[in-house]
Amino acid sequence: MKKYKKLITWVALIICAYLFFSFLISSGILNRYYSRILVSCCISVILAVSLNLITGFTGQLSLGHSGFMAIGAYTSAYLSTTTNIPFIVSIIIGALFATVIGFLVGLPTLKLKGDYFAIATLGICEIIRVLITNIDALGGARGLSSIPRETNFTLVYFAMVLTIVVIANIIHSSKGRSMIAIRENEIAAEAMGVNTTKYKIMAFLVSVFFAGIAGGLFAHQNGFIQPTAFNFLKSIEILTFVVLGGMGSISGSIIAAIVLTILPEALRSFADLRMIFYSLALIIVMIFRPKGLFGNMEITDVLKKFKKKSKAKE
Repeated sequence: MKKYKKLITWVALIICAYLFFSFLISSGILNRYYSRILVSCCISVILAVSLNLITGFTGQLSLGHSGFMAIGAYTSAYLSTTTNIPFIVSIIIGALFATVIGFLVGLPTLKLKGDYFAIATLGICEIIRVLITNIDALGGARGLSSIPRETNFTLVYFAMVLTIVVIANIIHSSKGRSMIAIRENEIAAEAMGVNTTKYKIMAFLVSVFFAGIAGGLFAHQNGFIQPTAFNFLKSIEILTFVVLGGMGSISGSIIAAIVLTILPEALRSFADLRMIFYSLALIIVMIFRPKGLFGNMEITDVLKKFKKKSKAKE
């Protein structure tokens, strides 16, 4: 009964949140500018939660997330501009293509450990960007334009919910426990009979698939994409969401992604100083919360701790 109550509560919250923001958009309370920020927040959450699976829960530091986002973005954008394929189908094809590329590069690179894997994924990210820059059919350095702006709040919201649900279910399954065991001690996990290569590839492919989905949504939100939007700095930005929220915390990734997407826009009036304020905010958080906002706990765990402390004081 408790599980069903919990499920009903979460479903109700998801629907209520959707109806609330949909009302704000349809009534004009949130204008086009704020609606775009809301959509950007959802895309950032997809990227953060998907990266957290491979980096936070499996312990493999990946710096190539923006490269797979680029594959999803360019594949879906190219299909949308040159064929009559529905854009949702083009986004799924883009994500699947990113997954195939992820599998091909993941097989050799996931045998590497620690910093070597991070360097390899960073190199892959740059290779993807350079290849895209040199393909004339994709617009080269100029980028790809005239992409149908089909991404809307409804689509991106439920894509975000799907990402969170899929990854949360993986984490709470036996597969997720194997991934966490790899993060804690890969040698010990191997000794216990865990197929470390299998689970690392699995985590990597799921992560890459949702990065491709985010890329497709991003392309169809902006209507224009260029290779510089997917450089290694974008990968660092996504990694910042994960580290700040807490490596191994889904709710931490969600909150950090939303806050760090809104913060630069909120500081836009400060012009050149906004990046200084943004950087200072990050430094202050990391000084006082070196493991991130939630560490490897979820927001529900934090609330339970808070309740226990308040009861103990009484």
